[in-house]
Amino acid sequence: MAESTAIDFSPLWISLETASATIAIVFVLGVVAAWWVERLPSESAKIFIDGVFTLPMVLPPTVAGFFLLIIFGNNRLVGRFFIDNLGLQIAFSWLATVLAAAVIAFPLMYRSARGALAQVDKGIMEAGRSLGMTVWRIFWRLHLPNALPGIIAGGLLAFARGLGEFGATAMLAGNIAGKTRTLPLAVYSAVAAGDFDAAGIYVAIILVICFAVVIGLNYYQYKVKQQQEGSR
Repeated sequence: MAESTAIDFSPLWISLETASATIAIVFVLGVVAAWWVERLPSESAKIFIDGVFTLPMVLPPTVAGFFLLIIFGNNRLVGRFFIDNLGLQIAFSWLATVLAAAVIAFPLMYRSARGALAQVDKGIMEAGRSLGMTVWRIFWRLHLPNALPGIIAGGLLAFARGLGEFGATAMLAGNIAGKTRTLPLAVYSAVAAGDFDAAGIYVAIILVICFAVVIGLNYYQYKVKQQQEGSR
């Protein structure tokens, strides 16, 4: 009888912790960035800043990870500042997995949030201004609630993207077992070691989680559509 493969489930917990921290960060930053860009008066500025925010989406993740390593490496200016002043090492730590995943997932959250905010009826915003509401109150009371379905959909996709991040994580965080080895890195390590049974189990876990996210997204959008049709 073949010896059973001992599976290390730490990559699952690291991935879930990383993806959860990632979505907490990019959800806030993505919505705020999208709202800020939408309010810019200059179309040229919108195009330029939108390009900057979207760039990590089109760059190879290893390239994005290289730039992050140049910035946050232990012997680089920013990385050394965190170590010397805060005692906080970014590179090759769990924080690096979060940072790498956040940079890669941010454009997806930002684009989804911007699309949702742009679709809100401008008449609602004008009505708020005519009632003397401040810009922030209009955002919290009118803009955000009307765009929330699209924003939540973007958040679910960003969560899945953070869960599956590989290239930037490998560059900035490394592949340290029990510390920075996420599920995608665990698949790579298992295949490199010739352990296809373990790799298959890790792949199955990723597929189940990502499929659950997609099903949850589709169900959420279906319920929102039902509510919108019922309110007409």
